[in-house]
Amino acid sequence: MDSETRQLLSIYFIPVMAPGHMIPMIDIARQFARLGAKSTIITTSSNASQFSQTIERDRRNGSQISISLVKFPCREAGLPDGCENLSSTTTLEMSMNFMKAIDLLREPVEKLLHEKGNRPDCIVAGAFFSWANDVALRLNIPRLTFYGTGFFPMCVYRSLRDNKPHEKVGSDFEEFVVPGLPDEVRISRRQIPDQLKDGDNYNNNPMAEFVRKVLESELASYGKIVNSFYEMEPAYAEHYKGLDGGRAWHIGPVSLFNKSDEDKACRGKESSCNEYCSSWLDSKKPNSVLYVCFGSMAFFQTPQLHEIAKGLENSGREFVWAVKENAQLDEEFEARIEGRGLIIRGWAPQVQILDHEAVGGFVTHCGWNSLLEGVAAGVPMITWPLSAEQFFNEKLVAEILKTGIPVGAREWTKRTDEREVIKGESIERAVAQLMGGEEEAERMRIRAREFGDLAKMAVQEGGSSDIDLKSLMEELRMFHR
Repeated sequence: MDSETRQLLSIYFIPVMAPGHMIPMIDIARQFARLGAKSTIITTSSNASQFSQTIERDRRNGSQISISLVKFPCREAGLPDGCENLSSTTTLEMSMNFMKAIDLLREPVEKLLHEKGNRPDCIVAGAFFSWANDVALRLNIPRLTFYGTGFFPMCVYRSLRDNKPHEKVGSDFEEFVVPGLPDEVRISRRQIPDQLKDGDNYNNNPMAEFVRKVLESELASYGKIVNSFYEMEPAYAEHYKGLDGGRAWHIGPVSLFNKSDEDKACRGKESSCNEYCSSWLDSKKPNSVLYVCFGSMAFFQTPQLHEIAKGLENSGREFVWAVKENAQLDEEFEARIEGRGLIIRGWAPQVQILDHEAVGGFVTHCGWNSLLEGVAAGVPMITWPLSAEQFFNEKLVAEILKTGIPVGAREWTKRTDEREVIKGESIERAVAQLMGGEEEAERMRIRAREFGDLAKMAVQEGGSSDIDLKSLMEELRMFHR
């Protein structure tokens, strides 16, 4: 097939407006374009500003990639003007209104897709857009789902939802085995999402109805794109594909699609600290620095921040700690750790930091993107899950891959005022275990480096993820023939 024919594959990407969903989907759209497709990203002007320079740079380099804008229905959904990203919501009510806005986006998106000159061959839509299947059906094209997590957590979630083992235990503290998985995975009711605990009782948890629609849409879609690589979770890739004949393509880690320093530094958002951070790390010894970051959606109350500060200071280790811009840290602490610790307020260039040879450990909330970026960099982790599927992800790192140490978080909650405070002594102990010279720590570092090497091989030409992505593109071409 000649290159001109290949260029006819036109794919529209509709990422959920949240950092953990948008960042990997932008990477995917860019990679499709590099491989000869025409990629169009549908989003709002506020969200587009986070990656428009990157897209323009790709266009200058010859990729057929562009952005199409739609208006986000803030007022119609009961949101304040400018609240166009899930990270801007601060209450459960705002989060629910944001989901209403996600539903209301159907009309402007469908109108855009029917405009003259727009001829999509496929829609890749974030899982929250449950209406995307109907839109694709009316256009007689496939809809691919992007959920933003891996095979292991999806398998755990499906087992809990279908088998409900958490309803058969005597208390929230009692651990139970998640049935039907390739490995024995034990968890407690305290560590699973509220919508699973509430089951089908939509009055107790209004988010449960939204999740139900998302899952039904996911099962009815053409298939799923997964940001993972086969060698990391082979048993779960096979297990998931055996559930209801689920079709899925593993194409990650998508963070590795960013090859240049500029791409790594600007991934997700421009950061003012890139140059200084790089020079600071350059002055440190290999594997000597601990990187601490809890993602873009996690918030800690001041007492927990103080305990983290105490644990990091008492550990004696050098560290980079990314905190929110308004985080209340003790000024005396910042003075005491000057030179040994680097505090980044706001957005941190995470991929660039993790890739630096000075970084030898990663304290993470176990969001899938962060987890996979840590794996791709070959860095062992201290796991500190908070909500979403993060407690499932911790099991993967600590028990299946054996490249991480739990800090001791025990309860799933989105409410920061109800979150159990992890003491500085526990943090200090976990840091000593991870960064020390003991035999188990060294074995963990070796395993982490091995998975990092496998991740890089997966996205190279002829690697497992490269093959899966190219076979998906060929299948989409065949769909219209």
